Amino acid sequence: MIKNLQNNKFSQIFLTLCFSLLFFLPQKSFAFPIYAQQAYENPREANGRIVCANCHLAQKPTEFESPSSVLPDSVFETIVKIPYDTTKKQIVGTGQKEGLNVGAVVILPEGFKLAPKNRLDKELIAKTKGVYITPYSKTRDNIFVVGPINGEKNQEIIFPILSPNPEKDKNIFYLKYPIYVGGNRGRGQVYPTGEKTNNNVFTAITSGKIQEIKLEKDYQITISSSSGDIKTQIIPKGLDLIVKENQVVQLDQPLTLNPNVGGFGQTETEITLQDPRRIYGYMAFCFSVIISQTFLVLKKKQFEKVQAAELDF
Repeated sequence: MIKNLQNNKFSQIFLTLCFSLLFFLPQKSFAFPIYAQQAYENPREANGRIVCANCHLAQKPTEFESPSSVLPDSVFETIVKIPYDTTKKQIVGTGQKEGLNVGAVVILPEGFKLAPKNRLDKELIAKTKGVYITPYSKTRDNIFVVGPINGEKNQEIIFPILSPNPEKDKNIFYLKYPIYVGGNRGRGQVYPTGEKTNNNVFTAITSGKIQEIKLEKDYQITISSSSGDIKTQIIPKGLDLIVKENQVVQLDQPLTLNPNVGGFGQTETEITLQDPRRIYGYMAFCFSVIISQTFLVLKKKQFEKVQAAELDF
């Protein structure tokens, strides 16, 4: 009996420690795009905007490469390009400056899926090594997300895709389909809860004179207004202040430099699911044209020889 109580007590202490560690230690797995996956059934809104833009407010270019047409039940690669200056550093949640992470979302037509590993060749396996691509959800297996991953090594992210086969799936047709792509580099300016991150320009909450700037855990800026009110503003550490004590500031005047060096961009393109019979028909047409043209040339040469012989006679 005593032994069982001791075991139960030990189990409770162990579980408490585990939950405490999970709660207090930062978890990288909770970074984007998990927020979007939990909050939005579809990452593309009705107005065409991809939901990553709700938190990553700065606009940056994103490029996308894919074949213009593919055959059914074939594996092809698409490339999301996320260019940025690799010498730039971002402010992370702790206030330290580190390199930028990148992430991407690819929204393909229904029926297109992530190519299984047994369908990839050695070259494609090597290109995608270390990059973990996952479906957006169980019901959205035609949408793929990746990130956050190291930006310096992954400015080009390759997505191996398996095209559907209309001969096996009657809901798929040989048509031209749109593809929507989003690419992100760096942290966002807004948390999913609506709060601002430390990756923003912080402005004065009131007009007045800066009495004191104190750095403890964060910056504490004390501002005395003309009416005699004294307000203390907290600014996360790691930001570069552009004001000093005894300086007069106005409401909403910037107190820090803009720390954001990243941003989000989206683009779109089209891909055609090509019917092999069309290709065979086109090849047969081209072959018939070549043969007919060849016979016409030969017939012309024959006619010229006969005409020349008649003139000589």
